[in-house]
Amino acid sequence: MNLIDALVAIAALLALTVAVGVYLRWRQSQPHRHIAHEIVEPHRLGADKLGEVATLLQFSTELCARCPGVHRTLSAIADDHEGVRHLDVDLTHRPDIARHFHVLQTPTTLLLDRNGVVQTRFGGVPSREVLELELTRLTTETANA
Repeated sequence: MNLIDALVAIAALLALTVAVGVYLRWRQSQPHRHIAHEIVEPHRLGADKLGEVATLLQFSTELCARCPGVHRTLSAIADDHEGVRHLDVDLTHRPDIARHFHVLQTPTTLLLDRNGVVQTRFGGVPSREVLELELTRLTTETANA
């Protein structure tokens, strides 16, 4: 193998690696709706109650650089919608909760309905627009039920 062939092979491998990384990052930020539904009990998370309409449940850690930005976004969305509550659970000292909810990265956000049933899961930093759409979908389904 000559030098040119080696450089082409390295460039192709690098391009493939970048493409896979971009795809995986995009896929993480997409909402996942086909998840095993369970009812989240607020007292287990250290909260007194859930939102009357929906709850934005954020899992974060002390060392998460992106978590404060997601916290601000989720708090703003909750403030803009009556009956929506934002709960932020720090997993740094709660590995039991991280294991139970299969949290492998922070931030991870769960959208819960008014009964505490997990409706949507976001890994990484979800966009505000997608969060708003999912919240609208949930409230519309609840109103039509």
